[in-house]
Parts: sequence; C-alpha cells; structure tokens
Amino acid sequence: MVKSFKKPEIIISRCIEFDNCRYNSQMISSDFVKKIKPFVNFITVCPEVEIGLGIPRSPIRVVLKDKIRKLVQTDTGKDLTKKMNNFANNFLKNIENVDGFILKSRSPSCGIKDVKIYPSSDKSAPIYRESGFFGRNVLKFFSSIAIEDEARLRNPAIREHFLRKIYTNCSYRKVVKSMDINKLIKFHSENKFLLMSYGQKYLKKLGQIIADNKKISLNQLFNEYEQNLYLAFKRGSRCTNNINVLQHTFGFISKNLNSDEKKMFINTLDDFREGRVSISVPLNLVKSWVLRFKVDYLRNQTFFEPYPIELLDANAISICSSREYWQ
Repeated sequence: MVKSFKKPEIIISRCIEFDNCRYNSQMISSDFVKKIKPFVNFITVCPEVEIGLGIPRSPIRVVLKDKIRKLVQTDTGKDLTKKMNNFANNFLKNIENVDGFILKSRSPSCGIKDVKIYPSSDKSAPIYRESGFFGRNVLKFFSSIAIEDEARLRNPAIREHFLRKIYTNCSYRKVVKSMDINKLIKFHSENKFLLMSYGQKYLKKLGQIIADNKKISLNQLFNEYEQNLYLAFKRGSRCTNNINVLQHTFGFISKNLNSDEKKMFINTLDDFREGRVSISVPLNLVKSWVLRFKVDYLRNQTFFEPYPIELLDANAISICSSREYWQ
C-alpha cells in the first residue's frame, strides 16, 4: 500500500525557515515546514525585499485612509501601496502549476487574515483585521487551492487538510495534463473515500460528471470536474465524516474478523471520536486488514494514504478534539 508521490509545488514566505529576511533580520521557525521540506518543492518569496526594502528595515503597516487601504512604512511615511500591488500582480500572474501557499501570519504583506489595519501611520490601535497586501492578491488569484499561514498550520486538523489538499491537487494536475478520460476515471475511483470524508454532496456531483462523460466535450468535462473538486476541498474534513468513512471501509473487512478484533476496532474508533488518539490509529488498523485480506477495492484508496506516510503525525492530538475551523 506504500506508494510514491510527486512533490507538490508550494510557494512560501522566505522568512519561514529559509532566510533571516524579516524586518528585524530574524527568521520564523516552523516544525511543520521543517518536516515537509524533503517532500515538497518550495518556491520562496519575500515581497517586502522584492520591492526594495532592506534587511533590517523599518516596520510597515496597513492603514485605512479615506476608506482606501494603504501600505505605509511608519518611520519614513513612504506609501508602498503601488509597489506592492505591482509586484504581487506581476509575480502571481506568472505562477503556474502551484499546489499551495504557506505565508507569514499577521504580516502586513503576506498575511492571509488577522492582519492589523490601522487608522493612521502614527501610534494608534488597530480598528479591524483582514489580509495583507500580497496575501490578499494570493487569495484573489488562487482562491481554489490550499492557502495557509504558518501559525494556523500548528492546528492538527488544518495541517491534515492542507496535506490532503496539496497532494490531491498535485495528483490531479497530472491527470489534467494528460486530458485522458480513463485517467480521470481512475483518479476519481481512487479518491472516492477521500472525497467521501469531505461529504457526500460533491462526491455525488463528481460521480455524475464522470457518468456523463459522453454527453459533453472533454474540455467541459475536465473543467466541471476541476471546479467541483476544488469545492469539495474548500472546507476541512469533519471528524464525523472521517468516522463515517472508517466505518464504511470496515464493512468490507468485518466478515473476516473475529469478535475481539471487531471490538478492538470499535474501541479504537471511540478513542478517536473522543480525542484520545489521532486518526492514524484507526486508519492504520483498517489498512493492516486491507493488506492482510487483500481487499483490492481498498488497496489503492487515497483515503488510507493521501500523502507520504512520513508526514503522518501519529503523536498529534485527534482532529476530533482540535478546533476545526476553516474560515
């Protein structure tokens, strides 16, 4: 069941584990980024350095002036709005084949949410929070793919969703490149239970698109499938959905198990539901039975291995006990 994975293409803020390029010449530490470095291709960017700001540099902030957002360097009073928007547009419009972003949290340039917006460049309290200038453009250009900041990725549920999403997207890009209906059908079949873990709505919709493949053009088929695939992964997989899939797959195996083994599975699932163990525990239990009983229908299901096994965090708290939020 162990399989090989193509490396996803991820754009990351350069200050996260790559360079001491923050305004104070520091670098941000991220255990998650350290862990995934061997398994993804990182493309680094520091928008503030790219628009000519030095290291170290005076801090910048987002200011709301006459209901218009401005990016201002507080000490010098320089308005960097046009420079930053021009850089963001030029950089992002030339990006192709990207599977995700990891951006610096709360950064006036890279932040995707929770960036402080001030009423002036003078000393003042923030009036609300939203995205930074570069981050806002990322969300506009790439709204469908995985976009997170390094702080949110400390949450195990968000980490799990991010990994599932970037590897699924990377795999799908390969299918799109082929424009082969048989490869699309194979992709859908292998991802059936992973999609089910995100809910039945889009699983059914994607299945219907596949079923109608002779009624529409190949281009329309791939476009509709891609749009709904992105929608399926828009929000994270809920604990209850994962439990439903585990129970569903267990149904293919249970007839081969004795009463003690069945009881062990039920107890393990309860432990996952109550947040005492991570999803890896019941998942690996079912995987072992799939291999033992040679259940071919389940062997290639990405639900059991949506990303390299080395990235599975067996010591993480259960996603059932973590705060599952996706806004």
